[in-house]
Amino acid sequence: MATFDGYPAGEAYLTPVPGLFFRALLPQIDDLNELKVSIYTFWRLSQKEGHFRYLQFEDFLDDEIFLSGLEASQGSEHLALEKSLELCVQRGSLLKAEVTSGRQHPVLYFLNSPRGRAAVQAIQDGHWRPNEEPRMPLNLSLERPNIFQLYEEHIGPLSPLIADALKEAEETYPYSWIEEGVRIAVERNKRNWRYVVAILERWQQEGRDERTNRRDSEEARRRYADWGPDESDW
Repeated sequence: MATFDGYPAGEAYLTPVPGLFFRALLPQIDDLNELKVSIYTFWRLSQKEGHFRYLQFEDFLDDEIFLSGLEASQGSEHLALEKSLELCVQRGSLLKAEVTSGRQHPVLYFLNSPRGRAAVQAIQDGHWRPNEEPRMPLNLSLERPNIFQLYEEHIGPLSPLIADALKEAEETYPYSWIEEGVRIAVERNKRNWRYVVAILERWQQEGRDERTNRRDSEEARRRYADWGPDESDW
């Protein structure tokens, strides 16, 4: 039996799981693969961005580490995954929607939450469909560092006030935005959290696209210069 070495010291990146999952769903699930797919879905959706977050079959299939943990004979992981996803849909923990997009008919899986139900309804009404950007493969071996580690590695030591600000930012902005904002700050030699916040606020107000990205470092520099106080005042 494989053993676990334990969680490392310090604050770790956490995956949000609704309390109702443990009270209502967990007692019902009697299939180990269904349980693994259900929990993995929470983790994988937490890595996504956008108002409507969804997964496709390939998102599960591309993660070899996750697939290796399914109860399946060698070579039958694909079928085990199909069955597990269908069990989740039948139980109602996941919602399934097929989108007509040209000759393709991608199948999307949403969490059965108010936002997930709204997404499925919007698809059925023809009011929404996923963008056509290429998928970004992600697997369990590539889990991103937590925001505290990111800050300490690229900006400086943590203080209690900074830790609170980082927690608030993580609840407000996608993690990929924070990473990109830190990268821009480092490239501009502005290793200061207020500088990063200026970038994030602008993206939130005006949207984040390539044109915005090219302007952000200079806009953030000007805004930061107007603030006066530095991070030591937090």
